[in-house]
Amino acid sequence: MNKEGIHYKEAGKFEETRFEKIHNIIFESSLEASILVAKEIANLIERKEEINEPCVLGLSTGSSPIKVYEELVRLHKEEGLSFKNVVTFNLDEYYPMDKNNIQSYHYFMHDHLFNHIDILPENINIPDGTVCFEEIRQYCIDYDMKIKSYGGIDFQLLGIGRTGHIGFNEPGSHINSGTRHVTLDHVTRRDAASSFLGIDNVPRKAITMGIDTIRRAKRIVLLGWGISKAKVIKKAIEGEITSNVPATYLQEHNNTSFVLDSEASSALTRVQTPWLVKSCIWTEELKAKAVIWLCELTQKPFLKLTDKDYNDHGMSPLIAKEGSAYDLNIEMFNKLQHTITGWPGGKPNADDTNRPERAIPDKKRVIIFSPHPDDDVISMGGTFNRLVEQGHEVHVAYQTSGNIAVSNEEALKFAEVSTFLNASSTESENIIEFLKNKSKNDIDSVEVRRLKGWIRRSESLGATRYMGVPDENVHFLNLPFYETGTVKKDNLSEADIKIMCDLIENIKPHQIYAAGDLADPHGTHKVCLDSLFEALKVLKPKSFMNDCWVWLYRGAWHEWETYQIEMAVPMSPDQVLKKRHAIFYHQSQKDGVMFQGDDAREFWVRAEDRNRETAKKYNDLGLADYAAIEAFKRYHF
Repeated sequence: MNKEGIHYKEAGKFEETRFEKIHNIIFESSLEASILVAKEIANLIERKEEINEPCVLGLSTGSSPIKVYEELVRLHKEEGLSFKNVVTFNLDEYYPMDKNNIQSYHYFMHDHLFNHIDILPENINIPDGTVCFEEIRQYCIDYDMKIKSYGGIDFQLLGIGRTGHIGFNEPGSHINSGTRHVTLDHVTRRDAASSFLGIDNVPRKAITMGIDTIRRAKRIVLLGWGISKAKVIKKAIEGEITSNVPATYLQEHNNTSFVLDSEASSALTRVQTPWLVKSCIWTEELKAKAVIWLCELTQKPFLKLTDKDYNDHGMSPLIAKEGSAYDLNIEMFNKLQHTITGWPGGKPNADDTNRPERAIPDKKRVIIFSPHPDDDVISMGGTFNRLVEQGHEVHVAYQTSGNIAVSNEEALKFAEVSTFLNASSTESENIIEFLKNKSKNDIDSVEVRRLKGWIRRSESLGATRYMGVPDENVHFLNLPFYETGTVKKDNLSEADIKIMCDLIENIKPHQIYAAGDLADPHGTHKVCLDSLFEALKVLKPKSFMNDCWVWLYRGAWHEWETYQIEMAVPMSPDQVLKKRHAIFYHQSQKDGVMFQGDDAREFWVRAEDRNRETAKKYNDLGLADYAAIEAFKRYHF
């Protein structure tokens, strides 16, 4: 196939296998990939300008293309890239939706791209969410005809939804569909709920380019970031063409590339089970991954696998290398067993040769970084409890205020209580008046944001006191990148990194725990983790950092794969219950939480189910049967 932009091959991981029906390139980070996609678009714009032709771009919205747009803006401002010969057609828009609504794609595109470049306003085309219902059909026909009048789309940028939708072409969309009025899938609406501050505010309808409109583009690049997209990416690339996964229609387009990060590509056969595709270099991690996969496939524990099991499932080269199933099984059993410890801070006066943590110093200084004011107890509440009970100096650092996740109703309740306690409080009265008259487009006032932040802070202190941490060891960092009052956050700044550095340098920890959950690669967790990584780069030359180990936990959505786990902390039934009670202190995030994500269960239920599932996986592999396990992976900086 003729693939433009094949220069990605040099920077990313590119291999086509018999399983794959769409060309794809894998990058370690979405940022690196986004820069290269922007470069391909810029090169196309410049080539078209040289031959005095318009460059027709099909553009998408959502979190996936944000970094592409940021790089295009940079190329315009710093390297003189002009957009005067560019004509754009956006994929979709909610319906009904006013252009000035901050949730509209019209607002999104101008905020992220159009307001910062020299594109001619008349060359911008975005479906109109205000067109009257009786005129929608003709409007959609005219939209397609306008695209054709320019000779079609030269480059179409796409994202992909968890339903497999491209644009808003939901499951059931026909391959010959044109631009049209559609009803959104419930999963799509649930995924958009965070942007609308609740699913009830997400429109049920939209206008979208059709599958046929998209497939007529000369070049298509689909962006896929984050582990939440891994399953649908696999279906789109390796599955049969079906209307149930509309992205599979792209298999019949002769110039499509999927540009993926490592998380989004993790379910592809060549990534998940490379031994089924080609000869492998058997690293220690790959060995563990393969043997655990075989145990799960055969439903056998480590010590019951046979040479035949390995041979029957494409792993004979591994056995030939290792000598026998017997030797390999024992090695893998011991490796996983050594991850288990009831002493996450290290066991004093014990041989730590086969333990995940050092015995010395026996009392450690520990920082638990929590992106939001509840991630600490949701994700590692049992380990948190162990560290405190075993006498370590535990500090908790809440990186953001979490104020945007407090509902207006919750804030109003506290403001009204405040007026009862202090009848002369003008600020409380102002807050009440603001909240009662607030419209969907209004950004919270500074006073409301402060109140919502204090609600989260008070809940956090309740939980940390319950865990036995003194108030002076609880740090509210309020990183500036978060404090925008909207779902859209600022980029990480030097101010954010300095706050992180100052805290770490002041405490000089022996252990740092941080959220390594990147389910949303452009979300708060990602930025908070980046702030830690940048701080570690700055502090690495400091002598105290030689004694500092970093452990990454994951959030309520995903757990580390078993082969990735380097420390597994078992929990007794009593500890599971104590963790649950700690989570319950975060009352504003219970019973109708605003940012539920793609899972209808409450956070405490998700956490318990996840911890139980990890324990079950260990038991199924032949290890001890625990009530629950929290898992960690060490980060080497």
